Amino acid sequence: MTAFTASHFVIEQALAFGANLVISHEGIYYSHRGDQEWLKKDPVYLDKERLIGESGIAIYRFHDGIHRYKPDGIMQGLLRELKWESYVTEQQPTAAVLELPEMELAAIAAYLKRQLKLSYVRVAGDFSLLCRKVGVLAGYRGSGELVIPLLQDKDLDLIIAGEGPEWEAPEYIKDAVHQGRGKALIMLGHAESEAPGMKVLAEQLAARYPDIPVHYVQDRPIYQIV
Repeated sequence: MTAFTASHFVIEQALAFGANLVISHEGIYYSHRGDQEWLKKDPVYLDKERLIGESGIAIYRFHDGIHRYKPDGIMQGLLRELKWESYVTEQQPTAAVLELPEMELAAIAAYLKRQLKLSYVRVAGDFSLLCRKVGVLAGYRGSGELVIPLLQDKDLDLIIAGEGPEWEAPEYIKDAVHQGRGKALIMLGHAESEAPGMKVLAEQLAARYPDIPVHYVQDRPIYQIV
């Protein structure tokens, strides 16, 4: 079974499916580097640790490896879900540069929601802005040091990213818009931008090992908009 992360829900789904291996993109215990000592007395950690121990399921974190595919496997999954592979003009290690048919920012946001089955995306910029040159950065690649040079070097209209510090790239876009510059940003969310890559991984594994049942689990969204 593949999933964006081995959440409690995903582990329960793996048990119901009869899986004995979960391939997770992100870590199990709420830390990018896998630190656990600080959690040893936390009740949520202990419940999850108990579930994993009793289940007999193995969990493998497949993070750096899939990002090092050429092109990046997580990025390819996102582009495929969006049906945008044919618009890619350049693949960088951390980003894809695309030339889309010209669309208003509002229309692109609506398309992203529809294709990725999202209840919302976060948008910075003029909704009527016509966008053609777009940079896509999956996962935690929405930092100012990645987004701002990409915007300028490639003369982009729009950046679509997973997540990043809100006081870096989003503040830059806010100032750019205030200055009358045609720039925009759409944040999808970390899991929302990376889960499609794990869905593609499940399909690749199923094709390579046809005798082994392989299943992708779409986890539930974290946030509710109120």
